[in-house]
Amino acid sequence: MNQLKIKRMARARIPTSAGESQLYLYTNNQDDKEHLALVMGNLSGKTGVLARVHSECFTGDVLGSRRCDCGEQLQRSLEMIAQEGAGALIYMRQEGRGIGLLDKLRAYNLQDQGYDTIDANLALGHQADERDYTIAALILKDLEVDSIRLLTNNPDKILGLSELGIQVNERVPMEGTVYADNAQYLFTKAFRMNHLLDLDAIPVELPAVKDASD
Repeated sequence: MNQLKIKRMARARIPTSAGESQLYLYTNNQDDKEHLALVMGNLSGKTGVLARVHSECFTGDVLGSRRCDCGEQLQRSLEMIAQEGAGALIYMRQEGRGIGLLDKLRAYNLQDQGYDTIDANLALGHQADERDYTIAALILKDLEVDSIRLLTNNPDKILGLSELGIQVNERVPMEGTVYADNAQYLFTKAFRMNHLLDLDAIPVELPAVKDASD
């Protein structure tokens, strides 16, 4: 397979409630997905840029679903970047931790039967998390961003970007609202995926892990 490369296709001014931004659209040489970067301020030559690498979540980002914390993290990131006066939100087309919207909805149905998010993915023949951050790192480099303060709770994201040459100077926590509909999801993130969340703040008892082969 050819080495992964990205191409900046367009940039346009996007005024939002959080402030005026520039939206960049990128393509790549390995699939037909279009990834985005929403940039506030001038990032060139700056260190410790406040940044969020956000994976697409149609149900959370667009519909405001409470099964996850994605939509809230997206909006909070934009607000924090606006308050900072400069920063970047990289919007990756990696729906459902990379499994796509169709299997994400199938996984939701399994979760309603008692599976957690990891075992639902495994039951569908996927990994727990299939995301890759190579394109995000390439976009940050195209924006001339070498070091960031990353808005995340996910240590794997920090490690992945660091291994791809992006210096993560600081992790900025993204604590979200706990609802009855996302408590198990957040618990699984913290307990089984090592996300940096406060387990004591999530009102879920230690679950009996369901065997994906049942």
